[in-house]
Formats: sequence, structure tokens, C-alpha cells
Amino acid sequence: MSQGCLKCLKYTMCVANFLCFLCGTAVLGLGVYMMMTLRLSSLFPTLAALNVSTLLLICGTIITCISFLGFLGALKENRCLLLTFFLLLFILMLAELSAACILLMNDEKVGKWLEKDLEDGLKKIQKDLANNSTTELKDWDWMQIEFECCGVKNSSDWGANVPDSCCVTSPCDKQKRQGCLSKLTIWFEENFLYVGISVIFLCIIEVLAMCFAMTLFCHISRSGLGYKL
Repeated sequence: MSQGCLKCLKYTMCVANFLCFLCGTAVLGLGVYMMMTLRLSSLFPTLAALNVSTLLLICGTIITCISFLGFLGALKENRCLLLTFFLLLFILMLAELSAACILLMNDEKVGKWLEKDLEDGLKKIQKDLANNSTTELKDWDWMQIEFECCGVKNSSDWGANVPDSCCVTSPCDKQKRQGCLSKLTIWFEENFLYVGISVIFLCIIEVLAMCFAMTLFCHISRSGLGYKL
């Protein structure tokens, strides 16, 4: 009976960590895609400086490495790998919860940062337009078309150089009145619940994975393989 539970737990961990490994590779792929195609410097200069694509590559690498440790530790019934997997997963969960708490406690500061970053991005693109450079305008065009907005607060932010993406009709007889800042704020508020549910669900999965790892660790110790490396 004990051996049957051990095998069931072992293969459950293998399957779960394999799925996490696939998720990690997907995050890596997204990071590569953003690095190759998306340019955020004209929209969010600060965010571009943080290099989101690199952060995704780092997160994807961490997820794949941790899930590989869990998979290999469960498959080989290796105590050292299982304990390492448990500790790394615990540290990762603490980092996620800390980041979520910081964002919740500083939501007003995040809103002000978003407004300032959009204004800085608009100033940058206006300088590019003054120098007859329109290579970065497509990012603003995409946002203004996707969110049906114009400028940061309204179309007057563009001054005399209002892009075609601000137009409601063609020819441009009517312009979009609502700014992109308010539209982005509404979008974030609408999706905040889903983000919170995702974080809670992720933490539950991580707690279950830690419980499985520690249970398997104890089973291996009791079965006479306590010193297996």
C-alpha cells in the first residue's frame, strides 16, 4: 500500500513538473518574441529601461530549472534534488507574494508612474516626429486603435501633429476624446480580479507541489533510501 502511494505521488509530481516545464518554455518563447518584435520605448520609457523581455527570459529560465529539478528528483527519488526543489519553490512563492503586496500597497504610486511614463513617451515620440522620424509611431498607433483612445489625457496632447489613429472617421472629421491613460486604468481595473485569482491559483499549486515534494522526501527516507544522493 505504501509503495503504491509512493509511486502514485512520484508520477503525479513528474507529470505536474513536466507541465510546469512546458509553461516555462512558453514564457521563454514570449520573452524571445517580445525581444524580437515589440518596442516599448515610445510608450513606456521606464518599462523599456527595465527590459521586460529580459525579465521574461529570466523568469522562464527559473521556472524551467525548478520544474526540471522537481521532475528529476521525483523520477530518480533523489532526496537532495527534492529538498532543493522545495526550498527554491518556497523562495519563489515568497517573492511572488511580496511583489503582489507591494503592488497592492502602492497602487496610487503605480497609477502616477504610469501617467508620467506615458507623458515621457509622448514627448519622446514628438521629438522623433520633429526630426522626421516615424519609426516608433506604430506603437502609439497600435495602442490608440486597440483601446480607442488618443494621447495621454486627450487629443490635445499631440498638439498640431495628431496621428490618423486618433481619428474616428476618415477623412479625420472627428477625433477620439478619451485619453489612453483613463482607458488603460479601466482595462487594468477590469482585469485586476483575474490577475488576483491567477496569483492565488499559482500559490495554491506551489504549496501543493511543496507538500508533494516533502511527502515524497519523507517516504524515501522511511523506505531505507534516506542516504540516496
